[in-house]
Amino acid sequence: MEVILARLEHLEEVSRLFDKYRVFYQQPSDMEAAKKFLQERLQKNDSTIFLASDRGNMLGFTQLYPSFSSVSMKRVWILNDLFVEEAYRGKGVAQLLMNAAEEFARETGAVRIVLATQISNIAARSLYVSRGYIKDEDFYHYALRL
Repeated sequence: MEVILARLEHLEEVSRLFDKYRVFYQQPSDMEAAKKFLQERLQKNDSTIFLASDRGNMLGFTQLYPSFSSVSMKRVWILNDLFVEEAYRGKGVAQLLMNAAEEFARETGAVRIVLATQISNIAARSLYVSRGYIKDEDFYHYALRL
């Protein structure tokens, strides 16, 4: 297995995985919208996407969005998406993707990676804790639906 940086040439594969990711989070499948969304992210360099591949077969992806910390005056990466095909879960694919994301964050001088996951997603929570991610107990996070 290897992890590669997604480019426009990988749009079909990453869109297929992204659509499955959205379905996992109870969204209706919409391949055309997924493809359009990711094409825009890649063309505008709005995000960084890593793909896990095994002999050309794409097994999963992670997508990071850039942000900054005003307090530390350094880059922060938001690990917004992590998805592994069901048949490959528990086989180290998520670990490989996390390794790539963390190394990328270090290389770009980031002060941290932040992420959120559903409370019910015990597998993801376990993965993050096992890698040293700490549940935020100091700040409340709020969202305004528009």
